[in-house]
This record gives sequence, C-alpha cells and structure tokens, in this order.
Amino acid sequence: MSMAAEQGRICALAAKGQRDLAKVAAAYPELFPVRPFDAALFGNVAMAIAFGAPWCDLDQLRVTNRMVLWGFAVDWLVDHEARSRDEIDKLTARCLAVADGARPEEGDHLGAFLAELRDELATAPAFATHQDRWREEIRTVLTAMAREWDWKQTPDQLPDFEDYLANSANLACTVVNVGHWIHVGDPGTLKQLDPLLAASDQVQRILRLVNDLGTYERDLRWGDLNALMLVPRADVERRIADLVAQTRRMLAPLRESCPVAADYLARQIGFSSGFYRSTDFWGTP
Repeated sequence: MSMAAEQGRICALAAKGQRDLAKVAAAYPELFPVRPFDAALFGNVAMAIAFGAPWCDLDQLRVTNRMVLWGFAVDWLVDHEARSRDEIDKLTARCLAVADGARPEEGDHLGAFLAELRDELATAPAFATHQDRWREEIRTVLTAMAREWDWKQTPDQLPDFEDYLANSANLACTVVNVGHWIHVGDPGTLKQLDPLLAASDQVQRILRLVNDLGTYERDLRWGDLNALMLVPRADVERRIADLVAQTRRMLAPLRESCPVAADYLARQIGFSSGFYRSTDFWGTP
C-alpha cells in the first residue's frame, strides 16, 4: 500500500506539471501547434520529470519541465519546419543572444520562451556562477540539431554510427539537467557539476539509443534519423549495455558526494528504458 501511495503522489506531481505545460503551450500557440503538441506529450514530459526527481515539489520542477518543452520546440522547428540552413543559423543566433541576456526579437516565440526560462533561472543564487555552463549546453544542443539537419539533406551519405552517437546532444537531455541543478541549487551537487555533466552526457547517449529502439517506425514515417538505419538492432542493444555499465562506474563515486543527483541520472535511464517499450513522447503530426 505504501508503494502505491508513493506512486500516486508522484503521479499527482506529474499531473500538476502537465497543467503547467498546457498553460505554457496556450501562451505560445504559434510555437506549440496542437499537432504534434497534444496533451499526451505534456503529460509524458511531466511524468518523466516527476519520476526522475520524485523528491522535488512542483516549484522545483517547473523550470525542468519547461526546459524539456523548449527542447521539443527547437526539435520541431529545426527537424520539421526549417527549410534552409540559413534559417536554422538565424534561430541559433537568436537563442544564444537570449541566453546571453538579450531581449528576444519581435515575433521570436522560441526566444521569448527561452527568455522566460532564463529569467526564472536567474532568480536562483547559483545562476550567476553557472550561467556560462547553461549557455554552453544550449549552444551544444543547437549545434547538434543543426548537424542532424545537415545529415538529413544527403540521405545517401548518412553519418556512421559513432558520429551519430556523438551527436546525442540533439536529444537536449544534459541542457535540462544543468538547468535543473542550477535551479535546485544544492551545494554538494554544484561542487560536482563537472563529473555530473560528464555522466549526464553518457546518460544522454543511452537515452538517444533507447529512444531510437522505441521510435524506429515513427522516424521512418517522419523522415528522421535513427540508429537502426545505421547498424543492426543487436549492435545498438550491445552499445546500450556497454554505456550503462560505464555510466554505473561514473556514478559510483558521485553517490558518495552527491547521492541525490546521481540517483536522478540513474532514474532517467530506468524510466526511459520502461517508457520506450510501448510509446514515445510525440503526438500525431
């Protein structure tokens, strides 16, 4: 009974997060069209974050949830709306300017949403010290998404599996994690930010591949890249196992110095491994 009660509490946290994300989407209708940004996507995002950090309350997870949603918006604009590399480069430049503190340009809905996130993160004492790390992760995500867009323009010259895996920042996982840790502001976690981000990048690679195993058919329909287009499923499964083992070794010392943050990363792997067995985040385009 106690386990069910705890699961119920986490689901309630996710429900509150879903309502908050729905409010964000309603405030930016141009950024979040109802297809594919349906209610299930908001619920899936909030559920993943709630189960990843069930010890937090909604105030602590609000920025985390919203940062995930911002990543989905970038992914949609770059992967499915952009018609030229110049368009993507301009989007990237606008977002990086906002991350540096600039006002978003008129009509830049993505930049306006990012400015809201930046301003809320700026209320955290740790932001002044770690803003550059957050900005660098935003740059890394935008660069990775642009690189994948380039790959998709030459379907007869796809990247090899190692290059594809090295570009896993297009999943926008680590950028969410660094924002989460800055916002929560735990001193022990922030002291270990460098090894935590290295572990987060490893988790990001695992999630990239776990995602690909669960979304291959959809990626074929949508024209997206997927690891299964590059190597057999057995190779992807072996690499996931290797990456999980490596990540466990990386997290072992962190469980002593920052156990909550280490558990947060481990739970991301566990949740995604179960989630992608039967569904994924996106709605119908």
